[in-house]
Amino acid sequence: MRDKVEKALVRVREMLAMEGGNVDLVDVSDEGIVKVRLTGACGCCPMSQMTLKMGIERLLKEEVPQVKEVIAV
Repeated sequence: MRDKVEKALVRVREMLAMEGGNVDLVDVSDEGIVKVRLTGACGCCPMSQMTLKMGIERLLKEEVPQVKEVIAV
């Protein structure tokens, strides 16, 4: 599942890069919990939680149905 998540994050990274941000994959659990670290402009943005849930999590769930939740660490 980690490989599928990495491939889906390529699309996310393209979108975040337009705003000066990025996302690093930290861990993918067997239960479908994906841990990421928002970096660059996204690391300190007040809208980062919205980006995480409405953008990154939504896209990952569409691309990788086994993903249950995405959390920032």
